[in-house]
Amino acid sequence: MRTDIKLGRVFGIQIGLHYSWFLIAFLIVLSVAGEFSAAHKDWGQGMIWSLSVVTALLFFVSLLLHELAHSLVAQSRNLPVRSITLFALGGVSQIERNPADARTEFRVAIVGPLTSCAIGGVCLGTAWWCGWTGATGATPVVAVLVWLGYINLGLGIFNLIPGYPLDGGRVLRAILWWKTGNADQSTRLAARIGEAVGFVFIALGVTQVFGGAGLNGLWIAFMGWFLIQAAAQSCREVETVPFLAGRHVADLMSSECPIVDGHLDIQRFVDEEMLRSGKRCFLVEENGAFVGLITPNEIKHVPRNEWPSTPLSSVMLPVARLRTVRPETSLKDALELMATNDLNQLPVMANGRPRGMVSRSQVLQLFQTRAELQM
Repeated sequence: MRTDIKLGRVFGIQIGLHYSWFLIAFLIVLSVAGEFSAAHKDWGQGMIWSLSVVTALLFFVSLLLHELAHSLVAQSRNLPVRSITLFALGGVSQIERNPADARTEFRVAIVGPLTSCAIGGVCLGTAWWCGWTGATGATPVVAVLVWLGYINLGLGIFNLIPGYPLDGGRVLRAILWWKTGNADQSTRLAARIGEAVGFVFIALGVTQVFGGAGLNGLWIAFMGWFLIQAAAQSCREVETVPFLAGRHVADLMSSECPIVDGHLDIQRFVDEEMLRSGKRCFLVEENGAFVGLITPNEIKHVPRNEWPSTPLSSVMLPVARLRTVRPETSLKDALELMATNDLNQLPVMANGRPRGMVSRSQVLQLFQTRAELQM
């Protein structure tokens, strides 16, 4: 999941938002405002909308704590965590490697739902300590705490449903992995169960829609569709990993690397090289030495009126910051490196010199050929 808005770092982990977060935040504010208006008719509209916004923000803080729990346990097990992104369906921790054993998988998966349940319990306990009895007439603070308590308990229980790749599905996968000793077989079985759960969600959602539930039914059906798609993707990944692991970058890389001089200005480079050839990635050399990489991503941040006076060497991605692979690197490792660092291509280096380029599009073409041959 790509991070569109970066908020900062917590425990060294980049926290960010995907643009879809704003949609779900808006819907949650509307939902909470509707509940508060129905339950507390003596409150003014200003108070209702203010409390709704605060409640929605606190809910996303609790989602962040849920994901931080996953990430911190992963880090404690030597699994690097790149970032946490909040989006329309909750949050996702971008853990750079899969757990190496079932025990680690279980611990990383179970801590999220337990954290949500703990937050829910603390909120409801605090509301009770503040005088909440379950009757109407609660104070604004108690109303917020009660809503957060129930929603976090619901989130924790929902995530324990054994539908891969929900946390509960990962817990199930860890248990199956521990019993069978086969990670891939456990993933397949957990994903199949996840697909079955997804179909149940869709059936339940459609039933509720025809029963008058409207938006709630559609939301449940959408969650079911998401589970089916995610579970199917997990199965495909299990099948493709051995295929990629058995092939090397040298088998697929392009040895024709366009090279440009670092002293060339952006305007001439775009007109004479990039637009004329249609290529998107160029190696940059100065005095015969490889010094960096230039793509449209680096150029688009430079104002157009500065292109004629800006050399490529001042905007390129320098060698020191480049992610590179060797010809003998497996395609699996190369693709993971591109995905982890959100890259479309990687220079292939040998003995300190560039030997070619490998890109996501080349891997995709390999998969398309494999699919056409029905392998």
